[in-house]
Amino acid sequence: MKVKSTVKLNMPRIKQLSQATVTALEQTAEALHTEVVQAQVFPFDTGNLQNESTFVDHSESAQGKVTLVSSTPYARRLYYHPEYHFQTKENPNARDKWYEDWLPGGSHADFAVKAFRKLFKKAGGV
Repeated sequence: MKVKSTVKLNMPRIKQLSQATVTALEQTAEALHTEVVQAQVFPFDTGNLQNESTFVDHSESAQGKVTLVSSTPYARRLYYHPEYHFQTKENPNARDKWYEDWLPGGSHADFAVKAFRKLFKKAGGV
């Protein structure tokens, strides 16, 4: 018995799906940032940390990496020190470790996976 097989790759479609992956990754990071801001968990005094100094860095998205960056010098100190008493006038849920709910084991741990799935389907036309 002799078997012959031919495989033809649809390169334009593969390229489209690869670009959809990058687009969905970037949009997922933006959605996560929006979700965290709307949850009102950032410490809020002047709003600088939450509004101007926290952003999504897309510079490595083509390699499959996006980063949510807080660029203020005090962000790390606030994030890792629960002994601070955060104001809750502007953000009633303000606290340390404000991303904890979206990390593995958190109450919203599946947010990024679900958002990526939805955004990939939309961007890829799937």
